[in-house]
Parts: sequence; structure tokens; C-alpha cells
Amino acid sequence: MAAQPKRGGVSLPERRSAAKPESNILARITSSPLVYRGKQAACDAAFVSKKLLRSTGKAAWIAGTTFLILAVPLIIEMDREQQLNELELQQASLLGAPPTASVSK
Repeated sequence: MAAQPKRGGVSLPERRSAAKPESNILARITSSPLVYRGKQAACDAAFVSKKLLRSTGKAAWIAGTTFLILAVPLIIEMDREQQLNELELQQASLLGAPPTASVSK
């Protein structure tokens, strides 16, 4: 299907042809090799920083999930055992048994 031309509306001015040399100062500055190298360096730096952020994010994800899977259950279990030891010590003191020296690490 061929595109139908639109009727009405605002028309844009025609583009300048690429064959016409630009004589203004801005066009000469932007077409200089120094500006081109600067743009290329900026693009390369952006690419490297994007890759670095992505890999840092992946490493943080791996470290966080590893901590949740391995360390958090260990911490919870150690807390439960400490509470159980305190409960046993409390029950022993209520029953009249002499308190034993508890070794806390």
C-alpha cells in the first residue's frame, strides 16, 4: 500500500542539500575531527560504564541471593537455639536446680 499524502496541516521547510557547504561557524566546529574524536570517546565511555553497571548489578544480585539462601536461615536457627537455651535455663531455675555455667560464644 502506498502512503497517501496528507491534506492540510503544516508543511515543513525543505532540507538543505548535503552538497551545499555550510559556512557558519557552528557547522565548521561540529564537523572538525577533534569534535568527532570527542564524540567517539564519549560514546565509548558511555558503553563501558553501561556494561560496568550491568555487571555490577549482576554481581550484587548474586551476592544478595546467596546471602538470603545461606546466611539468613543460619542466623534464624542460631537465634532459635539461643532462645531454647534461655528457656531451658529459666525452667531449670524455676525447678530449683542449681544454675549451670553457660558458655556463650
